[in-house]
Amino acid sequence: MRSIALPKAKRVSKDKPFAIASRRSPLAMAQARQVQAMIARAAGVSRDDVPVQDYVSTGDRNLQGSLADIGGKGLFTKEIEEALLNGAARFAVHSMKDMPAESPPGLVTAAIPAREDPRDVFISFVAKTPWDLPEGARVGTASVRRAAQLLARRPDLKVVPLRGNVGTRLDKLERGEADATFLALAGLNRLELEGHATAVMATDEMLPAVGQGALCVQTREDDDEARAIAASFNCAETSACVIMERAFLTGLDGSCRTPIGGLALIEHDEIRFEGELLSLDGKERFVARRRLAYGEGCAMEAGRLGAEAAKELRDAAGPDFFKRLEG
Repeated sequence: MRSIALPKAKRVSKDKPFAIASRRSPLAMAQARQVQAMIARAAGVSRDDVPVQDYVSTGDRNLQGSLADIGGKGLFTKEIEEALLNGAARFAVHSMKDMPAESPPGLVTAAIPAREDPRDVFISFVAKTPWDLPEGARVGTASVRRAAQLLARRPDLKVVPLRGNVGTRLDKLERGEADATFLALAGLNRLELEGHATAVMATDEMLPAVGQGALCVQTREDDDEARAIAASFNCAETSACVIMERAFLTGLDGSCRTPIGGLALIEHDEIRFEGELLSLDGKERFVARRRLAYGEGCAMEAGRLGAEAAKELRDAAGPDFFKRLEG
């Protein structure tokens, strides 16, 4: 196994392994096991020295209503971050799209590994695409983004709440609680359930959530060894793209109550970004695009352009738009 050069720091003893904190859901555990292999390779240890400790998050315990109604994104990270802060774990693995804009004091994003496919998928037993659904069909989702994007083109459809992990939502769909739903392709791929997808949504049909398909590996700020290990498998391209997307989200003060999509991709040595802001019913839509030559040290400029795109949309939408969202 490959070892990396580490800064001077106290080495981990056999009785203090490189523990990972993760949500308990099957998808979260699959993601944690991917990172477990990366850490073991980078540190030159066995997987036994990188145990995965699972936690039930507040968001997983409360499956009633939308995320906005029960407190937002931080409900999926709170218990995991507490495990880092109290020393129960040295790494935490999150879905990047679940991460709030700011990490708690004392924690840092130490790595963003290479991204999975960021697109959404449509799943239904009654139609091949969302646009083929019969009038008045029920589409289950807890995402205000997906709901708004859907209603923008199919205002006749009925959006119904559908929450839970991937398996739970597939089971609910099979039981007829909805006629269709949407999931992230990245999650299906990581669970080897991509065969359940009825159709993969093009990004011009459904722009993904900010950070979708990317992982966040978090450590304590003062754990130099853990930070160096994580940095060894950080993907510079994915990081630059995610920095631009999250700067866009932060600039819009995005929450689970705000329908926002954003995706940055590298094509022909250039980061190409598109972001959108919608009303809850999809009737209003504002779009911003940016381009940036990709190269070493471009992350700061990527963040600046993401924030600039957010300001463009805030100005275009106007203060009354955001008051209506809050009301």
